[in-house]
Amino acid sequence: MPNPNSSGTGFLDVSSWLQVFGEDEGWKFMDALHQNIAWYTHSGSKPCKQAASGETPIGISFAFRGAKSKNDGAPLEIIVPSEGVGWDMEATAIMKGTKNLDAAKKLVDFTITKDANKMYNTGYAVVAYPGVAQPVQHFPVGITEAMIDNNFEWAATNRARILEEWQRRYDSKSEAK
Repeated sequence: MPNPNSSGTGFLDVSSWLQVFGEDEGWKFMDALHQNIAWYTHSGSKPCKQAASGETPIGISFAFRGAKSKNDGAPLEIIVPSEGVGWDMEATAIMKGTKNLDAAKKLVDFTITKDANKMYNTGYAVVAYPGVAQPVQHFPVGITEAMIDNNFEWAATNRARILEEWQRRYDSKSEAK
């Protein structure tokens, strides 16, 4: 599993479990899970890569990495928890003071087009443009329905507290940086 102090994927997992189960039950869930964790990685995709190579029997990662690994021939089964899955969204922005504003605007304008969303859909099963998403090979069916009502504001507001508690409880199994 990815360490949430160094991996956005790891923090997404932890904050999602706390939202799905509630804080008390979420920490109990992670206490039990911790007993089955060999080590916490500093990369969100590494647990999946390790499972794909046979280094470990299971890895907590994100569906995109699992689908890509399976497409490359890895003997993986991608499991979507019945309780639901956390999610995030890709974003595009222009930094204030950019030296190439016209080029940046052109890129941002393209990122929200139907053509761009079709390109995104080659690897991602969920895209923003209505009516574009098609099934992606090896991507779990029903992923949209499994997405939790993710409270991004709560996760951001409580991030430091959550990470501090996670580190206190579980960091002893984190791989060295």
